[in-house]
Amino acid sequence: MTDIAASDHAGLMDRIYRHQRYFYDATRKYYLLGRDRLIAEMELKPGAKVLEIGCGTGRNLARIARRHPAAALHGLDISRQMLATARRALDRRRLTAALAQADASAFDAEKLFGRRMDRVILSYALSMIPDWRAAIRCSLAALALGGSLHVVDFGSQGGLPSWFRILLFAWLGRFEVTPRAELEAELRRQAARIGATVEFREILRGYCVLANIRR
Repeated sequence: MTDIAASDHAGLMDRIYRHQRYFYDATRKYYLLGRDRLIAEMELKPGAKVLEIGCGTGRNLARIARRHPAAALHGLDISRQMLATARRALDRRRLTAALAQADASAFDAEKLFGRRMDRVILSYALSMIPDWRAAIRCSLAALALGGSLHVVDFGSQGGLPSWFRILLFAWLGRFEVTPRAELEAELRRQAARIGATVEFREILRGYCVLANIRR
């Protein structure tokens, strides 16, 4: 993504979430499913370095801190509005996290945070990032040796009625969200490129997918 395109996308995200950020968590809990399952299944050693791409309101980082209080938390988002909300939410809970404004498809974790990560999380972010393939590539580059990338996002909806999928995707389109039909194929392609292993599964009758790539 060019600097101009990234700036345009950052402005779009700020406009979308300027007001929504105040009630984002209260509404998204009804359809951003699988996030807590991803966090529950993620194993962390004390002191593990965790980065969430598209950290939004900081909701997931706070949940991780609750389960793994010794983890070193990091988050990036392209929206300054969301980062401001995340900082307030984490401060209110007296949680420490390094937050940075950056484009998920063109970032360098070592330059932003001075380190590579043991865990990188993409929680319903790839369906909102225009160059989502580049975001996967950057996320894998951010991993330390032995680290893993964890993804949760919308699935094929294959086990659900077709009318449900049509209505859901129409609703998501209002927020610049596009479920990625080629997500599994792209994760496997990029994992093969670096010699990593992939676990990919659909849950809740295909409503969403959980995946991880281990480096």
